[in-house]
Amino acid sequence: MRLTILGGGGFRVPLVYGALLTDRAEGRVTEVVLHDLDAGRLSAITRVLAEQAAGVPGAPAVRATTDLDEALRGADFVFSAIRVGGLEGRALDERVALAQDVLGQETVGAGGIAYGLRTVPVAVDIARRVARLAPDAWVINFTNPAGLVTEAMSHHLGDRVIGICDSPVGLGRRIARVLGADPREAWIDYVGLNHLGWVRGLRIAGRDELPRLLADPALLGSFEEGRLFGAAWLRSLGAIPNEYLHYYYFGREAVRAYQRADRTRGAFLHEQQARFYADLSDPDAPALAAWNRTRAEREATYMAENREAAGAGEREADDLSGGYEKVALALMRAIARDERTTLILNVRNRGTLAALDAEAVIEVPCLADANGAHPVAADPLPGHATALVCAVKAVEREVLAAADSGSRETAVKAFALHPLVDSVNVARRLVQEYTRVHPGLAYLR
Repeated sequence: MRLTILGGGGFRVPLVYGALLTDRAEGRVTEVVLHDLDAGRLSAITRVLAEQAAGVPGAPAVRATTDLDEALRGADFVFSAIRVGGLEGRALDERVALAQDVLGQETVGAGGIAYGLRTVPVAVDIARRVARLAPDAWVINFTNPAGLVTEAMSHHLGDRVIGICDSPVGLGRRIARVLGADPREAWIDYVGLNHLGWVRGLRIAGRDELPRLLADPALLGSFEEGRLFGAAWLRSLGAIPNEYLHYYYFGREAVRAYQRADRTRGAFLHEQQARFYADLSDPDAPALAAWNRTRAEREATYMAENREAAGAGEREADDLSGGYEKVALALMRAIARDERTTLILNVRNRGTLAALDAEAVIEVPCLADANGAHPVAADPLPGHATALVCAVKAVEREVLAAADSGSRETAVKAFALHPLVDSVNVARRLVQEYTRVHPGLAYLR
């Protein structure tokens, strides 16, 4: 079975390959094709994978190419993990937004809109190529903003594109852990959009244990989201939000924390990964050791500004192990081997949330099998959550419309309607500056 990874020179690719090395079942991946526009990055990551595979019998063969069509032909699965504009583009997104006193995070607010406007045209081109060159392939989308990009690709691939994110999985794991339960045995009632969802219940042996957690301040203070949001706010919500909702519930504090920081998250990652890839230009440098060191630093600093603003402290060691690669491979196994499983995924709504239309991509528990991913029926969200989901989905639709039409006016509308921008004048200045600094937005007229 052939797996193609788009963005194959990306830093997190060894997480996927490492997980593949532990997969010994029949029907496993035998070949991995890495595609990237940057041959130097491809070379570096290929070296890391070679060291990972050393001494592992039957390790999947690895092939690298800068030719997209060649990478797609014959693929059974395609993991899309591209970053249009690179980390330099992310750093620009952050700086432009913060200069206007609004959030520049890569998936939330102004930064997420700018990233989406750059990414959607490229993702749509990939979807069209997959439909032509590998029509039987399944596309598993990692590319952020994951829900928005998955919805754009679904217009050309239907249900054969599925978006993934490790945030809900990590949240459910942390909640189960503090309740003394095995996460594998818990049912997580999670509903929303990508980076905009809530755990409303966690059932263990048929009993919802979330009320016990919400009633215990000590338990609430013992895990990351409890410290991030505060026990009083979580009790008021009656739910545990995805960590990214900190940008909405504590928006002003988040912006101030980012503005006070020595450098933005994108700038940090850009500098860090530039060092990593530069180090691996030395053919004698130990690739896997360099990757492990860089990854540990990357994970430990994740959402550091938010934790500082909330006084939440350092990340726990158990939360530094990633997880998105495990979700992706579990989904791939379910489809390839018809191993029925339940995963929280980004899929078309199909009536799951009555407030949204059938084609809207949402993030909910799904039953996955050989026929793909099927959203599980969910109770309606409370009014405040429904309002926020609908507002952000409306922004996503304006982003899709702007990317399709090239309309600068529609792009301004997307920014202006976002709850974290809240000003038409700011939206106009954002579009003016983003189109000035990003060649990938030159299509907006």
